[in-house]
Amino acid sequence: MSVLAYAGATSVAAGDRLRFHLASTDGGPVRGEVTIVDATTDHVLARARVSGEHWELAVPPDWPSSLYRAVFDDGTPLAGDEPLDHEAWFVVRAAQPGVAAPILVSVPFATWQAYNRSGVPGRGLYYAEQPDRAARVSFDRPGGGPPPERWEEGLLRWLRATGRPVEFCSGLDLHGGHELLSHYRLLVVNGHDEYWSREQRDTVEGFVRRGGNLAIFAGNTAWWQMRLEDAGRTMVCHRDAVADPMAAIDPERVTVEWSSAPVHRPENTMTGLSFRRGAGAWGEGMKVIREEAYIARFTDHWVFAGTGLADGDKFAQGALGYETDAAELDWSTGVPRATGRDGTPPSFVVLATADLRHWARYGQGGDAVMGTFRLGAGTVFNAGTINWGSALADPVVDRVTRNVLDRLGAATQPQWEVIGPAADIRALTACEDVLFAVDTEGALLCRDTGGQNLPWRAIGAAPAVRALAAAREAAGALPLEVYAVGPDDRLLRRPPVTRPAPWSPVARLPEGTLALALCDGGVFAVAAADTLHHVYATELPADPEAPAPWRVLGPAGGAIALAAMNGRLYAADGAGRLCTRLPIVGSAAFVPLPGESAPPDTCRTLTGHAGSLIVTAPGCRIRRRSAVPPPTRG
Repeated sequence: MSVLAYAGATSVAAGDRLRFHLASTDGGPVRGEVTIVDATTDHVLARARVSGEHWELAVPPDWPSSLYRAVFDDGTPLAGDEPLDHEAWFVVRAAQPGVAAPILVSVPFATWQAYNRSGVPGRGLYYAEQPDRAARVSFDRPGGGPPPERWEEGLLRWLRATGRPVEFCSGLDLHGGHELLSHYRLLVVNGHDEYWSREQRDTVEGFVRRGGNLAIFAGNTAWWQMRLEDAGRTMVCHRDAVADPMAAIDPERVTVEWSSAPVHRPENTMTGLSFRRGAGAWGEGMKVIREEAYIARFTDHWVFAGTGLADGDKFAQGALGYETDAAELDWSTGVPRATGRDGTPPSFVVLATADLRHWARYGQGGDAVMGTFRLGAGTVFNAGTINWGSALADPVVDRVTRNVLDRLGAATQPQWEVIGPAADIRALTACEDVLFAVDTEGALLCRDTGGQNLPWRAIGAAPAVRALAAAREAAGALPLEVYAVGPDDRLLRRPPVTRPAPWSPVARLPEGTLALALCDGGVFAVAAADTLHHVYATELPADPEAPAPWRVLGPAGGAIALAAMNGRLYAADGAGRLCTRLPIVGSAAFVPLPGESAPPDTCRTLTGHAGSLIVTAPGCRIRRRSAVPPPTRG
């Protein structure tokens, strides 16, 4: 005889009670002992005698939020290959969420339950192609703990060993868990979190869009949509739209892959990556995990701060597997970038890649990708692999993990991020999703406006050009083109094409113009005398050599760079301080812009694009921040 056990819930708040359901393998009465262990430290917190069909744990209010296991023992020796049905796993949540820790770690009980009784007809959701697999499984049964590989264990133990202030929840707590998440700044998804309900996904996406952050140290994330029934104690996943009766009622809730018909909601719109482009090694092939490593692709990014890596270096050997996530990439510039054709947001920034096409012999060939992107007001980081936590002894994996938790878990997050390599840029603007720049040698350059570290490409000459500008839309006499402060204070323009094109004269600028912006149908110029000048496009004379009726609007506040975005002027001074004002012809003055100033000596040029401000200086990397600081959480 041995004990069979399961918990009546996957989580309980500290100070509350949790009931366990007990039985014996021979149907006789249960008598024995239970030991409660913190699964992240193996620390024993309690022991008690048990008998009968139920045992109730009164969770002390001072128990830390963590993952626990209750081990029931009636003295019967267990065979080495016997399922651990005498263990019941559960999470203790914080009684006051987010008060002691800004980071919430989700434990994937749904995925654990999906693999419970794999291969047993009618009892396990696996194996995927078996026609007698179950479509409904209950949490009211023994098992449902982590699989033998324990993909989540490495990160959970590392979090405890490093003293990270984190709290835990069951993934099922995120099913309608808007209020719970609202107390935290960062949600961590770990290991193998494959099964998500619609409510769970809506909760997490809403949390990030409102300014929360998501760190995914996992792979195969949110692959299947599942439904919860019976007050959350039954998980439904048909894996087949034809078999799912919900197809005729509410197609968005059909339990198939998130990217499949009729759901059509690719998981990578939330995670940035997908197993559809990833790789998998199963069975004996899982040994290949130890051989693989990432190649760093963007080491100027904050994720790699302090690692000492250079682009092209390998790191994280052993972290890739047994399943990885990826995105469709374009390598045409020599730097990988997301195409956006597969559901991955085009703004996704690729940080590292691994070519795992040879895994086809072990299961599924593909790639692994690590990266990050903005989702609403929040940030998503994705490590792209199930086995990340097993490689935390690697100093780079350790440092990257710390960087992600430190930045995304902070109440006030740094706003500036590097989006491009260093170059000798002296003039900068954005027009039609293209950055145009002039370097100190007088070459006109271009590249994409996105956050990937794409190289500059020379497309012509711009000798003696000291400032660039562009309008968001055409206004009267000013077509939607790239404008420049040229030799002898001439206003020039050219088409916004990424190939050679001629510059044409437009008008004469105020003497000593050093910064330029186009906004509200007019031209704004900062002259060397620290004065802001303005002229409407309709006032410009037809003869570009004739004097223009410039008016002085007042002091420029020490501005050395000027930009316009969404009907507003922005300026930067020599110390990188940013200010803003409306383009009103009158007594309006520049006022400080909330949020971080640009790092010292990095802001000699300024432009705006899609709600973000972009700066650089000769010899400096390109940096970007939102015009609006992220909301403070917690």
